[in-house]
Formats: sequence, C-alpha cells, structure tokens
Amino acid sequence: MNDQTRTTTGIRGTRGYVAPEWFRNTPITVKVDVYSFGVMLLEIICCRKSIELELGEEVKAILTDWAYDCYRKGKLQDLVENDEDAMNDMRRFERLVMIAIWCIQEEPSLRPSMKKVTQMLEGVLEVSVPPCPYQFSTFLGDYFTDEAKVPNIAHKELSPKLH
Repeated sequence: MNDQTRTTTGIRGTRGYVAPEWFRNTPITVKVDVYSFGVMLLEIICCRKSIELELGEEVKAILTDWAYDCYRKGKLQDLVENDEDAMNDMRRFERLVMIAIWCIQEEPSLRPSMKKVTQMLEGVLEVSVPPCPYQFSTFLGDYFTDEAKVPNIAHKELSPKLH
C-alpha cells in the first residue's frame, strides 16, 4: 500500500485572510485562525469583501487597513454608510470593530485566543482599546498617520497584551 501522507509547508489560505506570519520566517500557530476570523468579522459587520480593488479608492481597497483608519479617526460611520441598523447602534458596531482589530494584530502574541474572542462577542469579557494592528510594519505617507507626506513611519503603540 502506498503512503498517502504529505506535508505542505507553503503558504495556505485565501488572499485577504492570510495572517502576516505566513510571509515571515516565524512559527505558525492557532493565532493564524484568529487573524482570519478578525478579517471575516470585519466583512460581516461592514457588508463587504476584505479586498475590493474595484472601489477606485486605494484607501478603502483593503478592509482591515480602512477599518483601522476609520476607527483611529473616529469615523466608524464611514464603514457602514448605508446600513441603518449599524448606524442606530454605533456603540455595538464600535465594539465589534474593536474585537476585529484585536484579532488582526500583526503580532500573533497580541491576538486574543478564540475563547476570549467568543467571550468578548458575548459581552462576558470587556473589550479594551486595541493598539494599531500594524505596529511592527512601516507605512508610507499619511495613510495611517495624521501627518501629511511623511516618508516612513514605524508605528508602535504600547497597550496591555490580551492573550
């Protein structure tokens, strides 16, 4: 009988849902699923796909980036412009966005466990203010900053770890 066992070590997943650690030489853990869940949660609450290049606005093309930018600027209503239910319960919507931002943290150790995500969704666990999910990356321009035309900004915010 032939051995049918095979191990794949390449990146596996759907564009837009793949956790950053797949692209680095870092261990893959269950936190990759937390990241994907965060992207999916944003899709559900914002009623759109994670990547929509045809929007014509580069800022809105990547949902995770745009959602954090709207959250940071206090403009969550931009994420749900045509959704009356969400607009009528912005406190709940903000809470869901905050949970999603915790899930999409670039640093896996900052992402909560799925148990904690569930507890936050159920209202059993308080949702603290999430840090910038891209604190270990460098971005160009004013996409994630209020300063205009800053060539390279390394984002780093201090926040309590949520495990």
